[in-house]
Amino acid sequence: MLVAEEAAERRMLKSARVNGKAAGYQRKGKVSLSGETDTTQLARRIAAYAPHDGTFELSVPGLHVSRISNIEKRCVHGLRTASLVVVAQGEKTITVSGEVYKYDSSQMIVFSVALPLTAQITRASHAAPYLSVKLDLDPRKIADLVLKVFPRGLPAVPEKRAVYLAPVDPHIVNAALRLMDCLAQPRDIELLAPLVVDEILIRLLRSTIGPRVAQMGFTESSVERVAKAISWLRDNFSQPMKIEELADLVHMSVSSFHERFKAVTSMSPLHYQKVLRLQEARRLMLSTMMDANVACQHVGYLSASQFSREYSRFFGTAPTKDIARLRQDSQVLSVPAPTAD
Repeated sequence: MLVAEEAAERRMLKSARVNGKAAGYQRKGKVSLSGETDTTQLARRIAAYAPHDGTFELSVPGLHVSRISNIEKRCVHGLRTASLVVVAQGEKTITVSGEVYKYDSSQMIVFSVALPLTAQITRASHAAPYLSVKLDLDPRKIADLVLKVFPRGLPAVPEKRAVYLAPVDPHIVNAALRLMDCLAQPRDIELLAPLVVDEILIRLLRSTIGPRVAQMGFTESSVERVAKAISWLRDNFSQPMKIEELADLVHMSVSSFHERFKAVTSMSPLHYQKVLRLQEARRLMLSTMMDANVACQHVGYLSASQFSREYSRFFGTAPTKDIARLRQDSQVLSVPAPTAD
């Protein structure tokens, strides 16, 4: 009788352990034999490839990791290209034209087009730095996979903004972990990494934000057309812009183009160009010691006084004072160029 009771107790304990692991998988990702979740393991991989604060481009094409060890007191201005970001540790807040997005390891964030934004790390320390992995998104690859994921057609998309937040998919975290494991073997980077990237994209397309992400691959979608216009603006931001010609480039009427551009990016084409110009002027003054008058001409301003006014309004202080403060704060590496992520 005692043997039977002990056997029943062992079965109950085994069932409890299995159920506990399943619950842990749903909440935090798969638990390894060492007791670590995939998110914890991903954080360790990121830390290994980001040995100090900064953003690092890895051997897998389009894969980047970031580490920040301090809470940022000031917002950092930059341009985020089309990408998926998964946070393994810490918390970050970004602002796009007045709209605020806050995310941590419980959420993943997608940028469907290149967007000027301000960013701020809101939870980080030397003991537990902010750690994230970013995968660039290729619209052509997404277009190929959309036909497989949605063979009967794409579901209706209620909104077409450029930034999408969603609960983190533990399968994507696990795939990101395996993608980073490929870095240890050059042969794995060549043969296995592309397959893991496809898996991540497929799981992203099958997620709650999948139909929105799929818009990136549709030639006639608003997101794709706006992305094409953004590409022109990034390549020619110092040149005069005519809305009529830009609308014609993406085969839209002026009114429709203006409306859809603002719907996707939360800003007008003219404001988008202005932000690119101001960010590039700031980078030039900061990294090349360029004079403010020369920088404003380099990015397309004809009037130094107009440049100074718009710069002060956007960054909160006059160009000379702003650059002096940035140099004093040793934030040179925190200011990306408009053409870089």
